[in-house]
Amino acid sequence: MPKRTRNEAHGTSDETSLGLTEAFDAPSDDALVDARARRRRGACDAPDGAPMGLTEAFSPVGASCGTPEEDGWMPDDSVWSDEGAEALPPAPEVDDGPLYDEEGRVREAAHGRHGRHGRTDAAPAKGRRKGSEEEVPSYLRKSRRMRRILIAVSIVLVLLLAAGAYFTVQLVKVAETSASQQAQTHQDQQQAATLDADNTSDASTATAKKTSVPNLVTLLGMGQDEAVEYLAHGAQVSSTREVNEEDNPVKTEVRVALTAEPADARTGTPTVYLGLGEDGLIIQAGYSTSTTSLGYGSLSFADAVRNEAIIEKTLAEAGVDVAQGSVTLPEDKTSYSTYDTDGKTLIKEYCSFSDTVDIGGAPHEWSAVLSYDYTMANATGNLADTVRTIYVYVSSWA
Repeated sequence: MPKRTRNEAHGTSDETSLGLTEAFDAPSDDALVDARARRRRGACDAPDGAPMGLTEAFSPVGASCGTPEEDGWMPDDSVWSDEGAEALPPAPEVDDGPLYDEEGRVREAAHGRHGRHGRTDAAPAKGRRKGSEEEVPSYLRKSRRMRRILIAVSIVLVLLLAAGAYFTVQLVKVAETSASQQAQTHQDQQQAATLDADNTSDASTATAKKTSVPNLVTLLGMGQDEAVEYLAHGAQVSSTREVNEEDNPVKTEVRVALTAEPADARTGTPTVYLGLGEDGLIIQAGYSTSTTSLGYGSLSFADAVRNEAIIEKTLAEAGVDVAQGSVTLPEDKTSYSTYDTDGKTLIKEYCSFSDTVDIGGAPHEWSAVLSYDYTMANATGNLADTVRTIYVYVSSWA
């Protein structure tokens, strides 16, 4: 097929068909001018119902139908030059401005060939996503805020309840400890008050006399066997001990238990003490038993000495006459009292008494000891468990 020239391709009539190569040939200078002119005129030159070409279809709507000079547009001189016939306009710079210019014309060259599809679509999409996140309904924001407040209040309430429970337990423990200490103090005070009631007696625990004090003066000058036979009441020698003291005339001590006498649960059976000199004869005799067995009951220590005259009465039974009221307690109670480490709990009261008396025209020495042991009573809390013991002695020397 013969090759057509460029001018022949553009000069072909409507009836002549274009080949594939001629359709993509570069237009001539006259064709470029005519195309631009037609593009400015748009559809104004086309009669009603006439077909519209490809260039006219994309012309701006409402463009003027005048000449280029009347419209204020003139092509550049380079278009008509021989050197610029084949040249294309320079590529426009990418502009992120609006799609339309001030006159309302489409800014196709602002974004290049893909301007409308790249920039104009992406930016609004991004803005829509951001706006959708920010434009949260007010009731949802209030609901979230209220939920956070409720969670915070719940946590605070739980912490307050835990703290309240802890302090309640601590207060209960402190109260129990304080109550226990107060009860113990009150008990100690009651016990001390009972023990210090020197001028009162416990009549409820008064008992009848269960035993009698043997005549100790009669035993003086007897031998050991003779004394045991005289004592009777189931007298048995329970122990013998040698004494080697320089200033003590007693050289042998013999302990005799009166097994036939009623025994006390705390002090046992009444006991007789015999002191033998160098010649084996008795120069000292003694006796011990519980005050309960003698019928004095649960008297206080001071009451037994001052009001009941327990020392004088017991010596009288033993054959030693002592004037009533001649035996007295020291004014200072601490001189015969022993206290626990706390300084308040009374553990023991112990006091000894002694004097001389004329018996059968010869002077004799007598001595007595009254002992109250509160160890058991403090342990049981029962004052009746106090161990009360009395000792009386008479000696042939003075």
